[in-house]
Amino acid sequence: MSQSSLYNQNAKLGYSTVAINHVIDFKEKKQEIPKPISPSELLPSLPIIPGKLKPIKIVTRLTLVVSDPSHCNVLRATSSNIRLYDIIAVFPKTEKLFHVACTNLDVDLICISVTEKLPFYFRRPPVNMAIDRGIYFEVLYTPAIKDSTMRRYTISNALSLVQICKGKNVIISSAAERPLELRGPYDVANLGLLFGLSESDAKAAVSTNCRAILLHGETRKTACGVVYTMKKPQPVEEEEETLPACKRAKTQV
Repeated sequence: MSQSSLYNQNAKLGYSTVAINHVIDFKEKKQEIPKPISPSELLPSLPIIPGKLKPIKIVTRLTLVVSDPSHCNVLRATSSNIRLYDIIAVFPKTEKLFHVACTNLDVDLICISVTEKLPFYFRRPPVNMAIDRGIYFEVLYTPAIKDSTMRRYTISNALSLVQICKGKNVIISSAAERPLELRGPYDVANLGLLFGLSESDAKAAVSTNCRAILLHGETRKTACGVVYTMKKPQPVEEEEETLPACKRAKTQV
């Protein structure tokens, strides 16, 4: 199945942005981080979104599957290729690595397993720290429509996550490889209700939260720091002296 048919189907369903996901699994072998694929290399022209009369936007995403603490070193190193990706995601395989991803790694997205029983329990402190850092959690829906066993794991694992994060910072995506595996935004939002999300959180999981990830990725690539300034309050005596003579409080002798 050609990539163009997949992007055309996304446009027909009303999606305005699609991410090209490059997955690196360090468990298989030591791999180098490649440069992201340019959309122009895949498509001669971008499909037009019906009703909006504008082309779909294609962004690049790198997903690192980590099963050992040494695999995280590639994120800590200054790699020029990593900085070229719009979104950096990490798929931790152990509870320790999940904690490291939530608290230390400079990523935009943390993936959770939906094809098997979770090997660990989510804990509130690291999840809350990830939320405070602007990191989001991803739940895939495609496995749930392929197989009844994976559907059970998907719903169970998603419910466990939503119970801890209280519906905050969750996105639902497809990881589809064929057009038939895609569902429209409203259908995906309805799936979010099965995952324990409220109606507003389910809608955010396919809209505003996704835009926030792109913004977080842009900030990660460009911002070196944030300066916050606050006016220092003046003592009452100094404030009196700076006022004009006509506005100063009159004192009784």
